Amino acid sequence: MEAYMEEEQTEDYLFKIVLIGDSAVGKSNLLARFARNEFYPNSKSTIGVEFQTQKMDIDGKEVKAQIWDTAGQERFRAVTSAYYRGAVGALLVYDITRRQTFDSIGRWLNELHTHSDMNVVTILIGNKSDLKDAREVSTEEGKTLAEAQGLFFMETSALDSSNVTSAFQTVVKEIYNILSRKVILSQEQKKQDSISLGNGKTVILQGDASESDAQLKKAGCCSSS
Repeated sequence: MEAYMEEEQTEDYLFKIVLIGDSAVGKSNLLARFARNEFYPNSKSTIGVEFQTQKMDIDGKEVKAQIWDTAGQERFRAVTSAYYRGAVGALLVYDITRRQTFDSIGRWLNELHTHSDMNVVTILIGNKSDLKDAREVSTEEGKTLAEAQGLFFMETSALDSSNVTSAFQTVVKEIYNILSRKVILSQEQKKQDSISLGNGKTVILQGDASESDAQLKKAGCCSSS
């Protein structure tokens, strides 16, 4: 898995995450609620692509999530497909009150995998959970599909904020954990690759904590604009 890293003095981690799903499922309001704690009841469909950058603290490290809101309308899909590249996380959103948006999940997954790394950390989001009386897709159906596809799952409401922050944090933390595990495996490999000296003694090369951080940053390196 590739990851973007901002090359500043602070050397923050920067993960690109995309919001995908049919038009009017609430992607822009999920982002507005998470990034600015705002909600727009009369928001219009996104034209093209927008993004917001949010900071999070994970294990004492500052992580930045650059979240891209990709247009769900069919006529913009060819334009936004380029923005999948480099993504390490995705929130795939459907509207629990409109079954056709749930039926589109397979197509969106295919598009995501076509234009990005197959290992993109993905969470399936059933949005508008506040509209219980209008529900057309059960929670169990969402869970079953997510399990079958190997996705995380959560139901959210951008209107009342339910699970919005948790959904974004789940993706960002999993990306960070995957990179951390890769660093640990790399360090274990270094320990095995010991240097044998002529007198029969063996010197084991071990990295300190600062080296570990450096390796984690190196695990994904692309400068952001």
